[in-house]
Amino acid sequence: MHLTVDGAEVYAHTGGRPFDAHRPTAVFVHGAGLDHTVWALQARYVAHHGWSVLAPDLPGHGRSAGRAPASVAALAEWIVRLLDAAGARRAALIGHSMGAIACLEAAARHPARVAKLALLGVAARMQVHPDLIAAAENDPALAREMIVDWAHGSRGRIGGNPAPGLWIAHAARRLIDYAGAGGALASDLKACDAWAGGAQAAAKVACPTLVILGAEDRMTPAKAGAQLAGMISAAELALLPDCGHMMMVEQPDLTLDRLRKFLGAA
Repeated sequence: MHLTVDGAEVYAHTGGRPFDAHRPTAVFVHGAGLDHTVWALQARYVAHHGWSVLAPDLPGHGRSAGRAPASVAALAEWIVRLLDAAGARRAALIGHSMGAIACLEAAARHPARVAKLALLGVAARMQVHPDLIAAAENDPALAREMIVDWAHGSRGRIGGNPAPGLWIAHAARRLIDYAGAGGALASDLKACDAWAGGAQAAAKVACPTLVILGAEDRMTPAKAGAQLAGMISAAELALLPDCGHMMMVEQPDLTLDRLRKFLGAA
């Protein structure tokens, strides 16, 4: 599905079903330097079980035009304008990493537009090491290798894909090369590093919230994610074993199971 947001063409995957704004809407927001494909299993299932789905490539990523938003606040506002472009009044927001903090900000800023909130691989601060930012700006191949190593748990680094012959870590390399090109990765990392509004946003969230964390996450450690969950009124916490930061691909079935129960998808 193609939409126009802020004058730029945006690609949004709909999970294999036509988008219908009259059905409940679920928006899946990817993380830094990635695109909609990280949600392949979850978005498709939800779309075939009672929901309309939007899994966009964020501006400047993947198949979407425009420039990557320069701040988490700007990305949060963009998500709301995406809903406007699709004709959706309210939505469940599901975000991973940078996408998670943008969804958190959107829920805090626009509570009437957010029915439910699911945050994956998240923390109240998403600080990025200066060496990684420098690599993203000057040596993208090095930045890619740093991210791939830190973003995956032990299974993901040695294989880990349920499909024989496929390797999670190498797929991540190719995705970052494609979706994070043109400066998008560096812009994303700087936006995450500059964001300092986690505690304030969490205190404003009133909708049902699910926080999903990876037990082996070295980018947003589970301890930090649990602290954020504690700041959100009545948030539900799910800790997934044997996976790192990329739980949607490292533990796709467990991730889907938690989301399915939370969203109420049949």
